[in-house]
Amino acid sequence: MAGFGNILGIRVTLLLGPPVAPLPASLEAMEAVDEIEVRQSAGKPSGFKLVLRAGRTGPLGLLGPPFVDDPRFQRDARIVVTVWNGIVPTPIFDGIVTKTQYMPGSGENEGRYVMLGRDLTWLMDKEEKRTQHPAQDETVIANAITAQYATYGIAPLVMPPNVIDPVLPVDRTPQQCCTDLGYLRKMARRHGYKVFIDPGPVPGVSKLYFGPVPMPDAPQKAISVNLGPMSDAYDVTVEHDGETLTAARAKVQDRATGEVTELPFPMATSTPNSALPESLARFGQTRETQITTSGMNIAEVLGRLMGLVNESAENVLTINGTIDNVRYNDVLKPYRLVQIRGLGMIYNGLYIVAEVRHKFRPGSYEQTFTLHGDGLYPIAPVVTPEVAVV
Repeated sequence: MAGFGNILGIRVTLLLGPPVAPLPASLEAMEAVDEIEVRQSAGKPSGFKLVLRAGRTGPLGLLGPPFVDDPRFQRDARIVVTVWNGIVPTPIFDGIVTKTQYMPGSGENEGRYVMLGRDLTWLMDKEEKRTQHPAQDETVIANAITAQYATYGIAPLVMPPNVIDPVLPVDRTPQQCCTDLGYLRKMARRHGYKVFIDPGPVPGVSKLYFGPVPMPDAPQKAISVNLGPMSDAYDVTVEHDGETLTAARAKVQDRATGEVTELPFPMATSTPNSALPESLARFGQTRETQITTSGMNIAEVLGRLMGLVNESAENVLTINGTIDNVRYNDVLKPYRLVQIRGLGMIYNGLYIVAEVRHKFRPGSYEQTFTLHGDGLYPIAPVVTPEVAVV
């Protein structure tokens, strides 16, 4: 927390309107907000729910309830949710309204208008395409697809795969027979990558991330549990699952020579976040799966094996909990690393933020989180010092 605390408190603002140029929500709309819920997840579709009080009031109430017939609050409208910690804005959601619900109630203030939607990946999942990407690898294709959505403020953040297989037109031509989002996810699965929208750095602008989780960034503000006055999280549970870890192997037949090569992949190769990664501690004792390799060459199979094994190793430990926002005084963002302390030396350390749920009501703000870890004991015995910003 800053040296003088957060004297301006925590606020939330909304942008609403056309997908290309949403505008600040009116004072009437902000005063009618009953609840805002946002879910950001690397493994599931991210979405939101906005509940507005829509009871009929005044002489104009005879014309109909507010918001229901306003195009800014209808399907296909765009919504940007921003949390302000003092004077610092943190966009936490940028998406499209896909469904609305109206509950008229029976009194002046009992009506409710509910808006539900998904993040901007919804725009990439509306049209199935049949096209080719000649002489382009996954990195080039991901950048080219994302560039088609630049008018919505989406910029590509594409990380090259660990194993790059040059695409030779005389050998093969990548074929797309699905939506842009479906094809991006299909390419990402070959390398254990994720595809998601990362809102920010300013409202109305976002990044489409194609790469490994966690994102390359500094760890977020540490979470403290069961540390007396220093605690800023509660209802924390730790789950250690011994069934997720997987080794993999495959047999590859060379298309030119017909020679068969066996490729074993016994343990994860991703950068460890713990001192004793489960993949290393249980080397040779995990279940093993064999993948099909029809039509793939050695480089493609290596990428698929690496992604499968690395992803299974990252989910050995799962931590769920709720943040005390008055004490934490920050916004926890998914897809990145965060340190947690107060769980004992065995469970302290760095974790990947797999999911964050934000829930706003007038006068309250709640964050719940899910963290994933790859093993036991922290690499460093202390938490990285926080840089205070006044």
